[in-house]
Amino acid sequence: MGLLRAGMGAVGGVLADSWRECFYCNSLDANTLVAKGHKRTSAQGRSSNTLGEDNIISDGSVIAVNEGQYMIIVEQGAVVEACGEPSEFVFDSSTEPSLFFGEGGSLGERIRASFERVGTRFSFGGDTGKDQRVYFFNAKEIVGNKYGTAAPVPFRVVDNNIGLDVDISVRCNGEYSYRIVDPLMFYKNVCGNVEQPYTRDKIDSQLKSELLTALQPAFARISAMGVRYSAVPAHTKELAQALNEELSQSWGQMRGIEVAAFGVNSIVASPEDEAMIKELQKAAVMRDPTMAAANLAASQADAMRMAASNSAGAAVGFMGMGMANAMGGGVNMQGLYGMGSGGGAPARGGAAPAAGATAAPAAAPGTWTCSCGTQNTGRFCGNCGSPRP
Repeated sequence: MGLLRAGMGAVGGVLADSWRECFYCNSLDANTLVAKGHKRTSAQGRSSNTLGEDNIISDGSVIAVNEGQYMIIVEQGAVVEACGEPSEFVFDSSTEPSLFFGEGGSLGERIRASFERVGTRFSFGGDTGKDQRVYFFNAKEIVGNKYGTAAPVPFRVVDNNIGLDVDISVRCNGEYSYRIVDPLMFYKNVCGNVEQPYTRDKIDSQLKSELLTALQPAFARISAMGVRYSAVPAHTKELAQALNEELSQSWGQMRGIEVAAFGVNSIVASPEDEAMIKELQKAAVMRDPTMAAANLAASQADAMRMAASNSAGAAVGFMGMGMANAMGGGVNMQGLYGMGSGGGAPARGGAAPAAGATAAPAAAPGTWTCSCGTQNTGRFCGNCGSPRP
């Protein structure tokens, strides 16, 4: 009785699987990465191809590949066909013969091949003894993946113009997108032969963790280009490229995916680091003698305005300003401007004449020379504020 049932099952199975089939996949949304293909049968009951096995693809079957999809055919656990172009794909190398398809073969040859499959199935008790599947991969950009640094990430600030090279800590958040670029690698190492759709929530947590780990060396690549942390949002393409270089081993070569885009909503440093950078930049600017002279001129102008409005009288205010200038070394603006234009270093207490230089012209009538070396005509020295002796 068992042999008769196996024989009848083998004959019936071969005949049922002899129809050419049409496999398709509905539109893959942003949450679905991989889905198994389905056989199309008429909902009105017009189709006679209703008894075939789900995991058997007869020779000559048609697979519809849509835009944004990548298709692979897996036979006995191995990938045998793949297609990434939107088109009608005809599977003409199946090991399951069809009575209605055969290029270069007669009907008699197709019938003989089908009866050979009957014998094979009989040895499996009437079952197929084969497994053939169609999988569709989402080749579109998977967007809307949020990220945020739970802890500050080191960022190296490099400014070759002023010789600044310092490490700070920044926090950032935003969104990134990725794309499946190697479906075969994704099938082998990530999803495998799934029955239900493989969704992004099964892998997004791992991807986010690895991306945040790669963010630090990616920031190092960006900072080496001289990009300040505040200017990172304007260099997201370079940052995405740096992330792909860092993640090439775990994402590209292992899973077949890559970062498509990387967006930065905000990136901020701690108030202490921001204040430190501003102080270092301000101090570096003062290395330029002309900038130092301009800063000194502004400071002296502010000091003179404050001295003139001194509550104890303008004379007392200017006297105090002169004492402060004398304690500061007496470097005047003329010396700094001269140094900036290549005239040498400023001298203490005024610009000292160089050896062999032409003597300074005689003082004009009505002028007096202050102890700081500045010639004046008024009651107070215009440089240090000392009163006329």
